[in-house]
Amino acid sequence: MIDIQHVTKRFGAFTAVDDVNLRIERGQFFGFLGPNGAGKTTTIKMLTGLYEPTKGACLIGGHDIRKEPLQAKAGFGYVPDQPFIYEKLTGREFLYFVGGLFRLPVGTTREKIAEYTEYFELGPFIDRRAEEYSQGMRQRIVLASALLHNPRVLIIDEPLIGLDPRSARLVKDTLKGMTRAGLTIFMSTHLLEIVEELCDRIAIIKDGRIIYEQSQSAAHSFDGQLESIFLEVTK
Repeated sequence: MIDIQHVTKRFGAFTAVDDVNLRIERGQFFGFLGPNGAGKTTTIKMLTGLYEPTKGACLIGGHDIRKEPLQAKAGFGYVPDQPFIYEKLTGREFLYFVGGLFRLPVGTTREKIAEYTEYFELGPFIDRRAEEYSQGMRQRIVLASALLHNPRVLIIDEPLIGLDPRSARLVKDTLKGMTRAGLTIFMSTHLLEIVEELCDRIAIIKDGRIIYEQSQSAAHSFDGQLESIFLEVTK
């Protein structure tokens, strides 16, 4: 579902991402790790079409994000590390706005909003303006908006920022359940225990290059050793 082919991104003389190759299959929960400044966010921005690669290509569902941007973007949802909502809109209004961007029928949008309001426990604040929201409230609304059009791929950067333990558990259970139903998830995070709990496969990037790649099935389980692996390969 996701195919990153020999992708390089340069900013002047600085190479932020250097010849990265990754392929993530349908229904896989993929964890993308690395120290600060390693190239994680730059890779995500190329994958979502926010940056154009200096070299290489990013494909989602077989569509090149640069050559077929509308087809590629129709196939994924994106949750950035700093979720954005228009401050003067309520959560419900924002979700209807996103439904309109994806040209969903109003009835379908209404049904999906009702579904996710219950699923993510949005009811207490969905009709309040976003300017009143906490970080955790924003995160849940933006996650619902990313799933509104039934994407085949979810690209998510630090999904649990600002979430209380109950909300974090809800999001983790939701994401894992959706991969079992065929959703492909590309997740960047610094929380190694979340990666151990959720991910089928991981890659670690440092100085713009992939330095480690492994699957849970190949290793059976990380067994709490992911921190040691991470510290060893990134030292």
